[in-house]
Amino acid sequence: MRNVPLLAVMAALLFLLSGCALFKSTDMARTTPEGLYQRGLEDYQEGRYKKAVESFQRVKDEHPLSEVAILAELGIGDSYFSNEQYAEAELVYGDFLSLHPANENLPYVIYQLGMCHYKQIGAIDRDQTETVRAKKEFERLVARFPSSKFSFMAEKMIQECRRMLGEKEFYIAHTYYKLKRYGAALRRFEVVAKEYAGLGLDYKVDFFIAETRKRLIEEEANKDKDTDAYRPISRPIQLFPYY
Repeated sequence: MRNVPLLAVMAALLFLLSGCALFKSTDMARTTPEGLYQRGLEDYQEGRYKKAVESFQRVKDEHPLSEVAILAELGIGDSYFSNEQYAEAELVYGDFLSLHPANENLPYVIYQLGMCHYKQIGAIDRDQTETVRAKKEFERLVARFPSSKFSFMAEKMIQECRRMLGEKEFYIAHTYYKLKRYGAALRRFEVVAKEYAGLGLDYKVDFFIAETRKRLIEEEANKDKDTDAYRPISRPIQLFPYY
């Protein structure tokens, strides 16, 4: 997924190449908004993400009304994302959505927002809030722009997020199972079977549902045996002493 941000910057690069007549002087070009943006692109493509942010930020600050100012905003978000600064990228993409609600790049930006959350997902035994947030962004993209190519990618990510949430539920259920809390385990396993079917979890979930039910039956049988063992033996009332 690391090459996804290039989709936006490469489109911008084509725009710049088509306007190459502007670059009559290299020194002069570097001071124009297009030149600053070009410098940011070069730094981005060479992996110098911090420098890329600086150039894109200059475009945004010094030339806010230029044709490349909006692309520079995307460049900042993409640079943070590629530098694995996902929280920072999330803020930039979020601001872009607020400032440019009708921009043609919205499907891409929403997809990147989802990926920012996805990249911050922790281990399966940790809180899965980021998984829920990623899934929500991908679902928003599919709902708003169903024909976008990014919606096609988002649909796959939705399934992946659902699988991870199912794995989390299975982890909790299995923990209850190991603790011999079979009633709680069975309820969790049944949630996984019902809400996360068809995501690669079916076989092991079905196995543990059967095993857990068997353990519950054994527990009930053992309780009945214990009850019988401690039941007092009734004796006839002795009316007369034995001699």
